Amino acid sequence: MTTGVCEEGGARCRTGCAAFVAPFRSPVTCLSSTLACDEELLCCLAAAFPPLAATDPARIRRIALELADGFRRLDGVTRAVSMFGSARLPDTHRDYLLARQTARRLGSAGFAVITGGGPGIMEAANRGARDAGALSIGLNIELPFEQPFNPYVDVAVMFRHFFVRKLMFVRYASAFVVFPGGFGTLDELFEMLTLAQTGKAKHVPVVLVGTRHWRGLLDWLRAELLDSAMIADVDAARLQLTDDPEQVVAWVITSWHHQPRSRPAAAPVLAQPPGRQTGDDPQAEQPHDAHSEAPPPTVDGPPGGRGSSASSSQVAVN
Repeated sequence: MTTGVCEEGGARCRTGCAAFVAPFRSPVTCLSSTLACDEELLCCLAAAFPPLAATDPARIRRIALELADGFRRLDGVTRAVSMFGSARLPDTHRDYLLARQTARRLGSAGFAVITGGGPGIMEAANRGARDAGALSIGLNIELPFEQPFNPYVDVAVMFRHFFVRKLMFVRYASAFVVFPGGFGTLDELFEMLTLAQTGKAKHVPVVLVGTRHWRGLLDWLRAELLDSAMIADVDAARLQLTDDPEQVVAWVITSWHHQPRSRPAAAPVLAQPPGRQTGDDPQAEQPHDAHSEAPPPTVDGPPGGRGSSASSSQVAVN
């Protein structure tokens, strides 16, 4: 098999040309056998590779089918929160425990939880939703290294293109809750802020959880962007910062009541005072539109012994 090399912005990628030009066999199969779909779409445009125009119609059909599948799988999700954070944290880490507690509180208030479906903070959030008996959704992505779904996902959807996956995170979310994380987390965070700034997403709160982690970024945004008039006061004020799961729920519910919606959904409710603690046993499978009905039963204090003593610093950058 011949091998082609392309250089795009100084980066080099290799693939087998024979695989790349093979006839399109399936609407859900990448045209290259050695590249992820995103990689194939964004790279390999040099002369060593055949013109993409011949395969673009098949590529467009594949993307359309991926979009349609995501819409179909998530139809009926009318009240949900997208939660982001590092995939690299163990289940003993304080941010994992806090994410699980926060997701449980949101689930108890009647919200489904959407994550990337992987390990770390994503697992913690799906696990917290499962604790509360709320719908737990995982939107995974094909990567060069395998990222399996965590065991706490009820609705598992695999994507081949990042931009399709991002659309699902935004379209079905009433709020975005962001825990400490790396480049992927920051990418999602600034995507949401840009959509809010440009009016594409209205009345959708962006909540940062973890004052110690995020304080430096907020100080930088204020000193370098706000003070230089690169962003406006209203842009900076979109970010809310706290360590308190109850404050997260309160902000999410307040914003939810101001959001336009195309179909009715039962209003979420604030969690009741702590009572008994819910275990980790998987809940019975819920109908896909479970959250257009009454919210699930209230659950209480956090697992892992964190209690309700998490420090609170509710700060908007303004």
